[in-house]
Amino acid sequence: MARGDRAALSRPGGGRDAVEAVWRIESARIVATLSRFTGDFALAEDVAQESLAEALVTWPRDGVPQNPAGWLLTVGRRRAIDTFRRRSALDERYATLARDLGEGGGTPNGTGASADVDLLWDPDQIDDDVLSLMFIACHPVLSREAQVALTLRVVGGLTSTEIARAFLVPTATMQARITRAKKTLAAARVPFAAPSPDERRARLSSVLSVLYLIFTEGSTATSGNDWIRPDLAREAVRLTRELAQLVPDEAEVHGLLALLELTAARFPARVRGDGAPVLLEDQDRRRWDRAAIRRGRAALATAGRVGQGLGPYGVQAAIAECHAVAPSVERTDWERIVLLYEALGQLAPSPVVELNRAVALSMARGPAVALPAVDRLVADGSLDGSHLLPSVRGELLRRMGRLDEARRELELAVRLCTNESERGLLHDKLVTLVSGADRSRWSG
Repeated sequence: MARGDRAALSRPGGGRDAVEAVWRIESARIVATLSRFTGDFALAEDVAQESLAEALVTWPRDGVPQNPAGWLLTVGRRRAIDTFRRRSALDERYATLARDLGEGGGTPNGTGASADVDLLWDPDQIDDDVLSLMFIACHPVLSREAQVALTLRVVGGLTSTEIARAFLVPTATMQARITRAKKTLAAARVPFAAPSPDERRARLSSVLSVLYLIFTEGSTATSGNDWIRPDLAREAVRLTRELAQLVPDEAEVHGLLALLELTAARFPARVRGDGAPVLLEDQDRRRWDRAAIRRGRAALATAGRVGQGLGPYGVQAAIAECHAVAPSVERTDWERIVLLYEALGQLAPSPVVELNRAVALSMARGPAVALPAVDRLVADGSLDGSHLLPSVRGELLRRMGRLDEARRELELAVRLCTNESERGLLHDKLVTLVSGADRSRWSG
């Protein structure tokens, strides 16, 4: 649990903060457990949201319960029973749920968890539930975009705005996409049940996309005050490990696991004690998690062994390995990274891949060589609205001595950036540029 989340739970009167902290940490497990008990994905999501709304009213007034996640589960399950009761007083599912619950009184209060909570919160079952929930949300009745968006929302706990930024679409478009996906699953009467091995393989690509995007949001948050959301990133790593055990002969699962492990290895050095970002060239590489690097390299070797060449995640892991083994930014094998990004661009072309290739190219051969690639991205408009493009372009222009143009680009990057920590970092670079006392600095 992140430090801010622990503080929210322990702060006197911090009921609303506690609700938000618990929801960030436990939303996937709550929805997954309710889905297993109700057998209805859409209903589970609805009653989970109802329990969240009730907590927002109750916890600030009565205090945070001793078992916050169990409280939310108990309330959600009772809301499900109310729904079944309304549908039919004789409904067999309602009768079964009511017997399990034991009709054990009213809503739990702030004095502690009721006996119902122990019945609901089964840690041995939860991990399987979350993976099952991911495969259900990636059901073939949904489009690929809807699968990934819905799973990010329900399993990853991301907001519609965060998901929209990941897909480079407006928030309203993403909200409509998620709503349609839930309605489609409900209309298709998709049950909460683990898919067969063949079905799992058919949905695997979507599940991997979800895990990658969840981790990406955790490793560099698109909004909020924290640059890194370790709880979200750790959950993506944990689920990917589970998935690698479930399908051990799938090379891209191991490639993704390698990428996540190698990237997460840098987390201890990426922020200061106050949460401020630390740039790649300023990171104390002695603080990098060597055990995570070993796990990542082992997973990358497994991906190469069980597959016929690395896929997109494996290639990205190979790039991360270049950073992990380099003793410094200057001694990093940037030429190899350029080649790997070129290969990635063939396997999974995207404007972000091209932007990252341009950064590597500037480190290998200088900013003047990289600038035309960045200007092409500006011309095609594929990253309009993203702070990443003006941030990179501003840095290249600064290194070339075109300071007025660099200042305008960095000013635009500051305006577009929605993460408070990263905006502060960009603002500091802008101030340093204006003061004339800057030096080349890349974030990592």
